[in-house]
Amino acid sequence: MKGIVLAGGRATRLRPLTKITSKQLLPVYNKPMIYYPIETLIKSGIKDILIIIAPDYAGHFLNLLGSGKELGAKFSYEVQDEPRGLADAFRVGENFIGDDNVTMILGDNIFDFNFAQSIQSFTKGAKIFAKEVQDPNRFGVVEFDANHKAISIEEKPKQAKSNYAVTGIYIYDNGVVDIAKNIKPSDRGEIEITDVNNEYLTRGELSVDIIDGIWEDAGTFDSLLRANNYWAEKSKAASS
Repeated sequence: MKGIVLAGGRATRLRPLTKITSKQLLPVYNKPMIYYPIETLIKSGIKDILIIIAPDYAGHFLNLLGSGKELGAKFSYEVQDEPRGLADAFRVGENFIGDDNVTMILGDNIFDFNFAQSIQSFTKGAKIFAKEVQDPNRFGVVEFDANHKAISIEEKPKQAKSNYAVTGIYIYDNGVVDIAKNIKPSDRGEIEITDVNNEYLTRGELSVDIIDGIWEDAGTFDSLLRANNYWAEKSKAASS
């Protein structure tokens, strides 16, 4: 199992904070934001990690993270010249993935949840994680049947069919590369991760786990503030 941290994009929703630096380099309490998704992968047993970055601040990431040795991992880097959608990461990372399975996590998604068992027991197909939220229309939304089996996934629907949002961590077998390469851009001009998930769903190879831990998609001012407050309180509680 290899890991990918997708840390591209322009983060225009966080201007002016992101006018001179990348969103994923902003502080979340006492660490740069990108440390949290990296640590999620490392704690799950993934040490070979590709970090996909935008060109504007590539040097900042290299100066901060280096080879990964300080964090007990091995880092590789690829530049995503334009933000072409989440699933584009598997095109960009094709050579890195090689013949392995892969777990991708978004560089602005912050979890306090243990994914180790899910990742280490994974063999084939796809596994994604959903959490009940108050604003599902910001995300991909999973619809479940009466037996709590996923029956549809919609990307940022105006009328959500459930309150369960797809979180920013995804586990795929090696077939994800070919799936991503064959997806046509959406009306937004992006290679949508929801289309990848729906392909696995159509094949009957997608499983969805509901998580009860903390998750913040720290791409807005409010969610960034919540993430800061949560980790500040947790750190103070641990040290008291």
